[in-house]
Amino acid sequence: MSDLVTAREELMAVAIGDLGTLLDRVEKLAPQLDASRMELLSASSDLADMVEAYAKRMDEITENAKLQTVKHIARRADEMARGTVDTQTRAMEEAARVVFRNEIGPVLQRVTLPLQDVAELARKGARPWEGWLLHAATAVLASAISWAMATWLWLR
Repeated sequence: MSDLVTAREELMAVAIGDLGTLLDRVEKLAPQLDASRMELLSASSDLADMVEAYAKRMDEITENAKLQTVKHIARRADEMARGTVDTQTRAMEEAARVVFRNEIGPVLQRVTLPLQDVAELARKGARPWEGWLLHAATAVLASAISWAMATWLWLR
């Protein structure tokens, strides 16, 4: 049994020696761990600053993108509106031409035919008052044409 106690004591002595070596290593490792912790804290702080700067930059980029998008949409809407106005203007002009050709043209022809007859009679000198009638008819025709043009312009 003495061998057993001696072996146990010897193992205990070796374990205590190993424990001492381990404690020395841990004591040497503590400043390195502390330095690593400080570097990690510094890196964490730097990373937080970088993330904040990145977030700020992304906000600026997003705002710029929004602004450019709004400008693009406004520009395209303006172009579309101008195109629509041009198309409507052309359609209205064409409609006015058709109305003038189909509605006002025949009326003017009906008005001018009697006036041409009156002018022919005035040239022949049939009656003296017919000259004044020609002037009155001319005034009526001028008034009708003015009225027709005003109506046409109003309809545009």
